[in-house]
Amino acid sequence: MTQIIHPTAVVHSRAQLGNNICVGPFCVLEADTVLGDDCVLLGRVTIKAGTYLDADNEVGEGTVLGGKPQHAKVGSRYGGLRIGRGNRFRENVTVHCAFEPDRVTRIGDENLLMVNAHVAHDCTIGSRTIIVNNVMIGGHASVEDRAYLGGGAGVHQFCRVGELAMVGAQAHIVQDVAPYLMIDGATSRVVGLNRVGLRRNGFTEDQLVQLKAAYKIMYRSGMTWTEVVEELKSQFNTGAAARYATFIQSGKRGFVPERRLPRRATIKIPSSDDRSFIDDQLRRFG
Repeated sequence: MTQIIHPTAVVHSRAQLGNNICVGPFCVLEADTVLGDDCVLLGRVTIKAGTYLDADNEVGEGTVLGGKPQHAKVGSRYGGLRIGRGNRFRENVTVHCAFEPDRVTRIGDENLLMVNAHVAHDCTIGSRTIIVNNVMIGGHASVEDRAYLGGGAGVHQFCRVGELAMVGAQAHIVQDVAPYLMIDGATSRVVGLNRVGLRRNGFTEDQLVQLKAAYKIMYRSGMTWTEVVEELKSQFNTGAAARYATFIQSGKRGFVPERRLPRRATIKIPSSDDRSFIDDQLRRFG
C-alpha cells in the first residue's frame, strides 16, 4: 500500500486511507472520513467528518469537502457527504454535508467543479457535469448528468437542472430547468435546445427532431403544464423526449419560461391618450 502523506498534513487516526494516495501539505483529514484508492489531495485541503470519497478523486488547493450546513437551525449532529469516482475539484471549492443526520449530500462520478464553486447541503449532483467558477448551488437542489452551469450562475434551493441542460454564465435559476434546454445568462430564460451539447453527446438528427417537436409543445403550444404533460405522454412514449413528461410531473417550483412572451400573455394596446403622448415624443425627438 503506497501512501504519500506530507509531514505537515494532519490525519486523524480514525480516517480510512486507500491505496496509492497522496496527501499534500497542510491538509486536514478529520475522524470518520474515507479516502479511496488513487485519490490526490493538493495543499490545504480539508476533508470533514462524515465525508466519503471513492477512488481517483483529485482535490485542489483550499477546497473544503463536508463542511457544516449553512443553515440557521443546524444542530450539533448533521448528515454526511458521499462523492463518487473520478471527480476533479479545483481550488477553493466547498461542498457541505446534509442537514439531517441520516441523510447525505451526493456527488456522482467524473464531475468537474471549477474554482470557488459551492454545493450546499442536501444537493444531488449527477455524473459528468461541469460546474464553472463561482457557481452557487442552494440547498436541496439537484443537477442531473452532463449538465453545464456557466460561471457565476446561481441555482435557488430545491430547484432542478435537468440532464444535458446548459445554463449560461451569471444566470439566476429560481425554477426548474427541463432536460436538454439552454438558458441565456443575460435573461435567465430558455432560448431553445442545447443543440451543441446534444450533438457532442451523440444525439442523432432524428432525436433532435423529436426533442424540437416536444419543445414546441412545451413552449409554443399555449397549453397549461398539465395539458403539456398529457400531450407529451400521448406523442412521446420512447426516446429522449419521453423524459419531459416525467420531469414536469415531478416539478414543484414551476419551470423557467422561454425568452419570448409567456404563454397566453396579454399584450397591452395603448389607449388614445397613450398614443397621443407617443406621437408628441416622436415629433420632439424624431
